[in-house]
Amino acid sequence: MALQHAALLDTVCLEARGADAEAFLHAQLSRTVADLDPTSAPLAAWADPRGRVRALLRVCRLPERWLLVTPRDGADELLKKLRMFVLRSKVTLERADDVRVAALLGDGDEWLAAHGISAADAPPNRLVRRGDLTLIRVGPSYWQALGAFSTRVSFTAGLEEASASGAALAEIGLGIPAITPALAERFVAQMLNLDELDAVSFDKGCYPGQEIIARVHNLGGVKRRARRYGAPAEPPAIGASVLAAGSQIGEVVRSAPARLGCELLAVVDHAAADLPLTCGGTPLAELPLPFEVPRD
Repeated sequence: MALQHAALLDTVCLEARGADAEAFLHAQLSRTVADLDPTSAPLAAWADPRGRVRALLRVCRLPERWLLVTPRDGADELLKKLRMFVLRSKVTLERADDVRVAALLGDGDEWLAAHGISAADAPPNRLVRRGDLTLIRVGPSYWQALGAFSTRVSFTAGLEEASASGAALAEIGLGIPAITPALAERFVAQMLNLDELDAVSFDKGCYPGQEIIARVHNLGGVKRRARRYGAPAEPPAIGASVLAAGSQIGEVVRSAPARLGCELLAVVDHAAADLPLTCGGTPLAELPLPFEVPRD
């Protein structure tokens, strides 16, 4: 597929500034961000004391500030909650309203190379700066572009416009959930495969929920995890039930339209994962992820 672009209006950036911004984020997030490589933009969770995920953020370290990419739905409430933990730290947390987020979808290595960006061997989560624009390789054939609206429009001039649902579909294919208020504080990190997505560091110091997340890692204990499915139907709503023999054994956490219906991520009981499953009366077919879903 030729490279296309789409404005991600359902995605925003928060920003952290100040002398203690790095220490604050490191103490709050599930992944190590102290001394974060400026060419890396990993995912990180913010959890509650029970280890349940409040938010999933993509963390970008820029020279003048930190950017945290997150769904627009719930972003303002997330800011309010994060600010409660600032206390005496020298850090300010705001919406980065000067930054818009867009997706680049398709085979873009040649086009990016023509714009001075070596993409052919770029790993996932790679961050590249091009002037005032920040580019993140989320996965194969999918980049995110962060910057001012005018900068992004100039950069993507000449590219065909795509639907934002293509970005959601790409993230589902990578196993990446989107944590909005409907899902906040419902799942331990491992239930969403955040350990497989490199969004959790098990060798860092304390952070909210660390004890629970580490206990699950060391002893096991989650009986369900997110899996990817396809269905010949419209995308189901978040929270829609996944059934096996008429009994609920899981629920949808993300969905998007696909060429032959839809794709979705659903947190499903391990014991039922190999059974015939349905959602809204439609059979589900399990699809692969870039990693093998553990059975703890």
